[in-house]
This record gives sequence, structure tokens and C-alpha cells, in this order.
Amino acid sequence: MATQKIKLNFINKSKDTNNSSVVVFQKNIAESFDEIAVAWKIIENCGRLDNHPFTFSLDFKVSCEDSYGNFTPAKVAYNGQSYEMVKDSSGHILKLSDIPATNPNEVEIRNSMETGAINGDIIRDGRIISTKTNIAPGQKAVFQFQPTIWIGTISQVEEGEVMNSAIIQTVNRELPLYGISSADIVMTGGGPGKDSTPFVFNLENVNK
Repeated sequence: MATQKIKLNFINKSKDTNNSSVVVFQKNIAESFDEIAVAWKIIENCGRLDNHPFTFSLDFKVSCEDSYGNFTPAKVAYNGQSYEMVKDSSGHILKLSDIPATNPNEVEIRNSMETGAINGDIIRDGRIISTKTNIAPGQKAVFQFQPTIWIGTISQVEEGEVMNSAIIQTVNRELPLYGISSADIVMTGGGPGKDSTPFVFNLENVNK
């Protein structure tokens, strides 16, 4: 089954004079609201009237890191599925569990090994979009996403970096992508000195 990709095109129509970076991320709604989030995409050095195209796949993959620093191959995951980290004759592997996720709208990553904590990652378009660290044996991480992204300006954050709740709360623009095949994300606002206004992000030229 082909992965459905939403084509997005960021356009800088702001009056920004500080060369602000823009972060795009999702929130794992299966966790508490003040949980951490990962800077899925950082748009840098995008000058006035420049544009930056990228895609947002509706499908995502799961991967794990064990306590030895080994990473499993990323595997496509669907809502209702559960993956588990186990130890077999070759070492630690990530496999689809025979036991489905407790919630059909969620994806689970379980640590089914006897010893050693693991980290569980959700990967979208080749970049980590959510992570759960230190999953102890017998524990699991739970992930659920709505078809929305969050976007805003940010400083001193790199792509793939975990952002804490204080940073996340400064980015309050949510853009719904449900039913969209392509759209422009237009940034306006900004400006020098006392005439500066907050940055605004809106979807334009939306195609269903």
C-alpha cells in the first residue's frame, strides 16, 4: 500500500529581520499534555519570500534502541498494532506482537526483554517525530497522533532534539491536515523594533 504524502510548502511572507528558525512537530496525545515533543523539522535561513517544500506522510514507522546502543530497522506501524523488543538467538530484535494495542487508535512499543531498558521512536518521513526513553522490561510506550502539526518560531533547537514543555508552550499554532493533499503554510508578521507583530501561520491554497 502506497504511503499517502501531504505536500506542504512553507512560504516566508513575514517582515522578520532576525532570520528566525521555524519548528514543525506533533504531539503524542496518548501522553499527558505537558510531555516532551521532538523537533521533527527545522526550517532555517528561509529569507523573505523564500519557500521550503516538504512532505508529511500519514504513515509512520517504529524503531528501538537497546541499552547497548543498537538500533532496530524501522518498521511501518498502524493504529492498533503493538511492537515488542525481544531477545532471540541473533540478539535484540523488534517484532510485531501477537497481542494488539489496548486502544485501537494507538500504537504500542513494549519491552519484552528480561533485562535492559530501551528507547522507542516514531519516525515520519525519515525523521523522529516522537520518542519515549528508558522503557524498562515489562513496560510499554504508547503513541497516538491526530492529523495536525504544530508550527512556530524557535531558537537554539536542532532537528531531532527533544523539546521540553516550556519550549512547547511557546509554540501554540496548530494546523489541521485532515483531508488535505497539498497546501501552503504562509508565515506573516514580525518586523523590526516597536512595529514588530507576532508571527502568524496560516494554510493557503489548500487542495483536498
